[in-house]
Amino acid sequence: MHTLTLRPPTTPLSGHLRMGESQGPDRIHATSTHLMRGDRPWFPVMGEFHFSRYPRDGWREQLLSIRAGGIDVVATYLFWHHHEEHRGDFRFDGNRDIRAFLEQVADCGLDAVVRIGPWSHGEARHGGFPEWVQHSHTRTRTNDPAYLELVRPYYERISSELDGLFHAQGGPIVAVQIENELYDQPEHLRTLKNMAHDAGITPPLWTATAWGMADLPADEFLPLYAGYPESPWDDAHPGWARHNRTHYFFTPLRDDHTVGADLRRKPTAGEGPDLDRHPYATCELGGGVQVTYHRRPRVTADDVAALALTKIGCGSAWQGYYMYQGGSHVTDAATTMQESLDTGYPNDVPIVSYDFQAPLGEYGQVRPVYGLLRLQHHLLAAAGRELAPMPLIAPDRTPEGLDDRDTLRWAVRTDGASGMLFVNTHQPGGEDLAAHSGVRFRLDGPAGPLELPTHAVDIPCGSYFAWPFRLPLPGDATLEWATAQLVTVLDDTVVLTRTAGIPVEAVLRGVDAASVHSPHATTEDLGDGRTRLHVPHPGTDTLIDLGALRLLVLDEDTARRTAIGELWGTRRLVVGNNLHPVPDGDLLHIECGPQGGSLLVHPAPPGPVEVQVQVQDQQTQDQRTQDQRTGPAGSTPLRLHEAAENGVFARFEIDAPADIPAVDLVEVSAATGPAPQRAGGPLHRAAAPTPDDYAQGTALRVGITPEAFSRAHRLLLQLDWTGDAARAELDGTLVADQFWNGDPWEIDLARHRDALTNGAELILRLLPFDPTAKIYVPEDLRPTEPTLRVTSARLAPVYRAALTTTAP
Repeated sequence: MHTLTLRPPTTPLSGHLRMGESQGPDRIHATSTHLMRGDRPWFPVMGEFHFSRYPRDGWREQLLSIRAGGIDVVATYLFWHHHEEHRGDFRFDGNRDIRAFLEQVADCGLDAVVRIGPWSHGEARHGGFPEWVQHSHTRTRTNDPAYLELVRPYYERISSELDGLFHAQGGPIVAVQIENELYDQPEHLRTLKNMAHDAGITPPLWTATAWGMADLPADEFLPLYAGYPESPWDDAHPGWARHNRTHYFFTPLRDDHTVGADLRRKPTAGEGPDLDRHPYATCELGGGVQVTYHRRPRVTADDVAALALTKIGCGSAWQGYYMYQGGSHVTDAATTMQESLDTGYPNDVPIVSYDFQAPLGEYGQVRPVYGLLRLQHHLLAAAGRELAPMPLIAPDRTPEGLDDRDTLRWAVRTDGASGMLFVNTHQPGGEDLAAHSGVRFRLDGPAGPLELPTHAVDIPCGSYFAWPFRLPLPGDATLEWATAQLVTVLDDTVVLTRTAGIPVEAVLRGVDAASVHSPHATTEDLGDGRTRLHVPHPGTDTLIDLGALRLLVLDEDTARRTAIGELWGTRRLVVGNNLHPVPDGDLLHIECGPQGGSLLVHPAPPGPVEVQVQVQDQQTQDQRTQDQRTGPAGSTPLRLHEAAENGVFARFEIDAPADIPAVDLVEVSAATGPAPQRAGGPLHRAAAPTPDDYAQGTALRVGITPEAFSRAHRLLLQLDWTGDAARAELDGTLVADQFWNGDPWEIDLARHRDALTNGAELILRLLPFDPTAKIYVPEDLRPTEPTLRVTSARLAPVYRAALTTTAP
């Protein structure tokens, strides 16, 4: 029996931080344990999306996908060199239009956090400083008056762009971050905050990154923390970075001193912010990781999702991902805009790609981790308000150290009576954690003991989940406990999902066993107003009538494919099979490939569903332009027809063109050898090939016909290859690049549709991998001799449509 004693939380501090709104029905402020909104606990879920690194005509589409993923706050950087490359010449047009972006954020019903720098980083050249600031001979990132005079006009211009968009003005901005990874200049942070406020930047919350035991001015900022599944900033040593193990344990530890350590000039001397005065908030939980030239991690969806779930169990009250949406570095400036050894940075990163292995990729690709995180976000949307004030309670027996892979990792968040029980048995790096057999839990506390489940269960390696206990349900019912994870509550329907194949058992109080009707569950009256359910076969048809309530128990695969959102007049579950569903009020956007797919919808639509032909008038001009990329007047090749019901869900089949366009790769020149080995930067790490080095690589001409673009929303060129580094040139101009780490290289050719259909030449240049180079790639993929191999090349069209319905 695994045991733990529940304790009520201490009364949080309130009103002690120099921020927050004092009035208003939706006022936002922070206590010492959680955030408040409208005088109720608030658990934000935040995803990073760099607007200036993504085409403007795709912003709304991606914001809707972000929202459908369960994100409710969008964070974005303002990179100074994107907006004032030349002193006094401000640019907030096109992809750089922060105001237009935030207006679209608001239009999508999302909140925003703006990270205004002035030093931002995000792998931007000089951290985002324009060349004229970097070489200004001022003491940057300090209170040097000469430096502050450079910052002041920039902050003033930012303020003019953001005017009217702050939360108190009815806008989406709920917080502003000052600087980034500044660990030893607390008075400078205070000065920047005051300068921003004096310029008219007035968010309810002010944040600053706190990792590395950052010395922040007391009570001026919410300290935000990070946690990544791997460390591309580490050296090129073999294997997984050891310190990343800490993120897969349930502990009160918030800091990761290794993040940004390659940039710190000296060790931190302080103890970091006072954790008893601030809620546990994050802004950089790795939605993926960057690939640097010398270290190229390849993270799995489970690596990311297990870390995120563990952080919730550790007490996170603000879940923030970096990155959630990938992008591309700006390429229309006088210099390249990425950080590099040449700028004094310790690592080379790609010139163009900032894909980050994110849930939504550089070109909007939907990755498997998107669905895994979305399921956790459903849980937070349903119970985050209750969970936010609850602290971590550790069990009686905890792991003995980083190398303990045998002790079960579990913990509870509780208010002393109710809460969530968290379990994690996943760890990356080929370091499997033990499976556990015969597991039962006992939770002692003021409200009496809970023992669950009734019969011991087996928890396999690679699992991560949260089980509710004493969860209030609509009406007078309570879910005493369940060996299933909460998904959502739709009116009178409570939706759960099985976890890790563990048999589903639930005990409910306030539900009469005689009122339970379902062929999908066995029922036992426990007396004292409690009823026990056993659900042997969860799925789309497993709806259990509890009298005043209904219980829908999904299997894991269905739950991971389920979007939840306002659609056709009410909140609905939408399950996509081989397609990506995005609820959007009166429309359901869908994306799929040539294989087509199917949709499950619950509750059923109010009338016939059809593919919309014309784009609706209320959409923005940007969105009309984007939708029309699929063909004339927003036409789509997708076809829909209704199929037989699937359990309690209405079912629809989506047909797509089955013919996959062909692509030819014609060798223009063959590789003569790997790029020369070089090293540089402050840590003397391997340097990326120069543009001239690619003359030694293989050059391949991409051949496609104009018809390949026919009505495709995106047209991904996917290259399976083994080598070192690659770049794509369109008539000699660099448009895409990749440092090989075992993942396919993907390029959205639809972004270059006009050029490619009018005779432009696309050349891929690939360099062989040199096994003697001081470069880390996953050991199971590392070549043992110089290697350049293209295994396959294919086109993957992505089709998009909007579905609508009319009431009969």
